[in-house]
Amino acid sequence: MKILNRYFTRQLIAIFVMLMLVLTGLAWMMQIMSMMKFLLKYGINITDFLGLTALMIPFIASIIVPFVCFISVVFVYNKMIADNEVTVMAASGMSPWQIARPAVRMGIVLTALNLILNVWVVPISQSKFYDTQWNLQYGMAHMKLQESAFTEIADGLVVYVDKVSGHDLGQVMLSDRREDSATNTIFAEKGKLISTVRGLSLVMTNGSLQSTGNHMITGTFETFDMDLNIVEKSGSSSFRVRRIPTSDLVRVVFDAETKKQHKMILTELCNRFINPFMNLLLAMLCATILLRSSLLRRRASFAPIASVAAMAGVMALYMAATNMIASLTDFVILVVAVAIVLGGVFIALVRK
Repeated sequence: MKILNRYFTRQLIAIFVMLMLVLTGLAWMMQIMSMMKFLLKYGINITDFLGLTALMIPFIASIIVPFVCFISVVFVYNKMIADNEVTVMAASGMSPWQIARPAVRMGIVLTALNLILNVWVVPISQSKFYDTQWNLQYGMAHMKLQESAFTEIADGLVVYVDKVSGHDLGQVMLSDRREDSATNTIFAEKGKLISTVRGLSLVMTNGSLQSTGNHMITGTFETFDMDLNIVEKSGSSSFRVRRIPTSDLVRVVFDAETKKQHKMILTELCNRFINPFMNLLLAMLCATILLRSSLLRRRASFAPIASVAAMAGVMALYMAATNMIASLTDFVILVVAVAIVLGGVFIALVRK
C-alpha cells in the first residue's frame, strides 16, 4: 500500500507543480500586460517594472492553488480509473478511503501552505507592492530629471534644471500652468526634491516668483517649499485591505470607519482563513465522486463532468457567501457551513 501511495503522490505532485508554474506564469504575464500603461506613462526601467509585477505572484498563487489542486486530483485519478488501476486496487481489497489518501494528504498540505501564504506572505508582498508602486509613480524614483532639459512631471507642470546631483538641483526654473486662472513661474539658484506622505515637494532657495492671473505678482524669496501635488486623488487614499497585516486586520474589524470597510475586512478575513480549506474540500469532493462512481457496474464516464460541476457549484456558493457577509455572525455561520460540508464529504468518502 505504501508503494501505491507513493506512486499516487508522485503523480499528483508532478501534475500540481507543472500546472502551478504554467497558470501562475500566465497570470503573471496578464498582470504585466495590464500594467503596461504604467510602464509607458512613468518611464520606469524594465527591471523595476518586473520587480513590481513579481510582487503580485504570491497573491496570484493564493487564488489559484485550490483550483490547481482540484485539477491535479481530477487528472490523476481519472487517468488511473480509465487505465483500470483503481479497479484492480478495489478488487484487491482497498477501500475508496485508502485509495483517496494521497489526494487528501495533498489537500491537507496545500491547506497549510495556503494558510501561511494568505496570513503572512500575501499581506507583506501586497504592502511592498503598493509602497513600491507609489514610490515609482510619485516618489523619488519617479523623478528622472535631466540636465539642461525641460521635464514635464505632470500636466501643466514643467521643470528645467541646469545641473542635477542626485536630488540636489542647480539653476531651477519651474512653470506651473495646472490652474487655468493662474500661471506661476519660479526661478531659483538651488533646489532639492523631498519625498513626503503627500508626494514630492521641491524646496527652492534664493529665487524669484512671478504669478499671473487677475493680477500680476512678483517677488523674491530665500526659501520656497512647493508641493508638486502630482499624486492622483485615488492613489494613496483608497482602503487597501490586502496590505494590512492579519493581526491588525483582526483588531480593526471592530473599529472600521464605515460599513463598507467593515464588509471589506470580513471578506478579506474569509479569503485568508477559510479559502485555504477549499484545497482539502475540493480534493476530497473530487476523489469521492470519481472513486465512488468508478465502483459502479456501468461505465462512469460522467464522473469528471460531475466533479467539475460540483466544484463550480461549491466555489460559486462560497464566493457568493463571502460577498454577502456583513457581520461577525455571518462570518461564524460561513465557518460552520464549510466545516459541515467538509465533514459530510469526509463521511461519504470513508463509508463502506
